[in-house]
Amino acid sequence: MTFDAIDAWWWPFFFILIAGWLATDSWRFLGVFLGGRISEDSEALVFVRCVATALVAAVVAGLILTPNGALADTPILLRAGAAIAGFAAYLAAGKRMIVGIVVAEALLVGGVLWG
Repeated sequence: MTFDAIDAWWWPFFFILIAGWLATDSWRFLGVFLGGRISEDSEALVFVRCVATALVAAVVAGLILTPNGALADTPILLRAGAAIAGFAAYLAAGKRMIVGIVVAEALLVGGVLWG
C-alpha cells in the first residue's frame, strides 16, 4: 500500500494518520510494556534518558541557532537570552517547568514587540 494507492480526497489524510500512529504509538506501547519491568537505575533506562535529553537539547539548539519562519527574523541574542533566562527562572522556581516556559516566552515576545 502506497501514498498514491487510492485516488480519493481523503486517502492522503488517512494514510498520514495511520502511518503516523503506527510509527509513534507502537513504540509507546512497547515502552509501557517494558518500562514496568526495567529498574529505574538500570543502564538501559539511563541510556534511554540520556538519548531523550540529547534529542530535546538538539531541538532547542536548532531553534535557537538555525530557526525557521518568524523566529528566524529575531536576533540570535534575543533567542539565546530568552532561553537562558527561562532556564534560570526554571531553576529559581524549584524546577517548575511552566515558570521557565512563561518567562522565556514573555521575554521573546516582549523583545519582538519592542524591536
